[in-house]
Amino acid sequence: MASFYVTTPIYYVNDRPHIGHLYTTVVADTLARYRRFSGDRVRFLTGTDEHGQNIEKVARREGVSPREVADRHAPVFSRLWESIGVTNDDFIRTTEPRHRAGVEELIRRIASSGDLYLAGHEGWYCASCEAYYPEKDLSDGTCPVHGSKPEWQREENVFFRLSRYGERLLELYEKGIDGRPFVYPESRLNEVKSFVEQGLKDLSVSRTAIQWGIPFPGYPGHVVYVWLDALTNYISALGFGQADSALYQDYWEPAEGRRAVHLVGKDILRFHAVYWPAFLMSASLPLPSQVVSHGWWLKDQKKMSKSTGNVVRPADLIETFGVDALRWHLLAEMAFGQDANFSDEAFVNRYNADLANGIGNTVSRAVRMAYDAFSGKTPDERCEDNEVRRAAEEAVAAWTEGFESYRFQDAVDAIRRLLTAIDGYIASREPWKRIKVEGLTPALARVHHNALEGLRIVAVLASPIVPGASGAVLARLGIDRPVSSLSRQDLAWGGLPLGVPLAKPAALFPRADLKAYLSAPSAKEKTVENETKNESAAPATPAPAAAPTPAPAAAPAEPRITIDDFARMDLRVGEVLAAEKVEKSKKLMKMSIKVGEEVRTVVGGIATAYKPEDLVGRKLVIVANLAPAKLMGIESNGMVLAASLPGTGEPSLLAVDPAVPSGTRVK
Repeated sequence: MASFYVTTPIYYVNDRPHIGHLYTTVVADTLARYRRFSGDRVRFLTGTDEHGQNIEKVARREGVSPREVADRHAPVFSRLWESIGVTNDDFIRTTEPRHRAGVEELIRRIASSGDLYLAGHEGWYCASCEAYYPEKDLSDGTCPVHGSKPEWQREENVFFRLSRYGERLLELYEKGIDGRPFVYPESRLNEVKSFVEQGLKDLSVSRTAIQWGIPFPGYPGHVVYVWLDALTNYISALGFGQADSALYQDYWEPAEGRRAVHLVGKDILRFHAVYWPAFLMSASLPLPSQVVSHGWWLKDQKKMSKSTGNVVRPADLIETFGVDALRWHLLAEMAFGQDANFSDEAFVNRYNADLANGIGNTVSRAVRMAYDAFSGKTPDERCEDNEVRRAAEEAVAAWTEGFESYRFQDAVDAIRRLLTAIDGYIASREPWKRIKVEGLTPALARVHHNALEGLRIVAVLASPIVPGASGAVLARLGIDRPVSSLSRQDLAWGGLPLGVPLAKPAALFPRADLKAYLSAPSAKEKTVENETKNESAAPATPAPAAAPTPAPAAAPAEPRITIDDFARMDLRVGEVLAAEKVEKSKKLMKMSIKVGEEVRTVVGGIATAYKPEDLVGRKLVIVANLAPAKLMGIESNGMVLAASLPGTGEPSLLAVDPAVPSGTRVK
């Protein structure tokens, strides 16, 4: 059996978790779940970095010991991961004896290779990075990562002969390990290669200006440089340097089918892709299989950090929308390897589009129709050849490719496309009409089976990403299984049990009101906190896929109308029979819309957001008693209703359940 070892960076305990920490941990958790799903033995490690100047400064400011700071904050991280269902197998703290044993053994091996020496040192030092920067790497005299002004420091340090390892590192970058690039994505690999090609200088690996750290073996008064200390966690957590090293042999020693992957943000790539493999080479130890680097989450186009005061905390989003909504957004919104900008508007819009309308509405509609048609049970007929099955097979292939290449946004998109196919299949087969005309025929049972079976596969595909929602969908389909028991065999068509009770239809992801959410002071104040104080309380444990908390309605921007004013509008459900773009117009779309027994031509400015083929078969709301108007020479008899998305102004059509007959009045 193949083994897969995945790690997050260990997080500094000088502040509380923010969404950047959450992203890395959720991606690692999603990877771990995917590899378990695929049949691998998995080891998933996270933890906290508790030594160094930053923690010492916080302790001095608060008048407490560094250990007290570490003991206060480390549980905040571990409790948060537990509360959102992160499935880490271990949580390491660098203040643990097992970690110190690993650091001391690594240093002993490096010293045996002759790669350590004592020398004076001075340079520009960023306390936030805990690293020295050459003047050429500064950005207008400030740290390129944090934007803060570094300090010029002088001290006598132990140095590591990093300069010896340039050629071996370049060879590693060129060949990779087991056919995979050592650094992913390629842009990050090129960045690391360029840095090493410019020539490596020896690295200071001890400090004398601080006391909070592991004493450097053989050099009294020196503590181990925080990065040499921190990086060692990846093997000290496996038992390296200790009597029991079984996990180290199982997950780190090279063997066929064995992979060890470090997941890191781009700001700490150099430490993981240059310094860490050089330390291991010096100690004659195996290297990790791969260093996978993601981009930054930005707020107001700036990297989130405590120092800039633009941190997005996850607690409020989880409390309001549920764990799965946040997990979905993180993996869907960021193109892995690139930066992504966080905004409340984008979060709520994606929640409504993908979860409330996509998974939520499709599951509720399909289950409700089957529940009503088959007396609360799943259909008793299977169908092996249909378009939903073909769409599911395509989705499985795209989803797998997305995970294997770390393109999580593509895996999410594969699920979206399958949901769209299921929704279109239901609309085209019109089971709500057929049951009235044909009754409960085997053909009708197969239509319902195909929709529900497609949704079962959606739930399986979603399980590594949104495990809570996945389990909820399976339960609605009459499947009583823990999500952790799912495997690749469950992606095969035909797994829906026949004739078993369906759960009563219930809302899975209720729609959220963007205006109300943004107008609620508590949401804004909790989500973006510009603060300096530390808090130790962990967020409350949320339920998966929780309904959005109602927020106060915003004050009306326009004068109110009376019920008589509203009654003058004749709003009707219409079904789009045909659609085409209007020539010489970027925005206009000409549609033939069936309203009851009448077919009308309606022109709407929606062509920038919809393709003609996306519209055919959809049920929309139109203003039926609007006076005719000519647009680009075409007479339009009615108007389709659409929302205008914040920021872009793009239209989003008001959709209607396909079961509602065309011509039905909306009131």
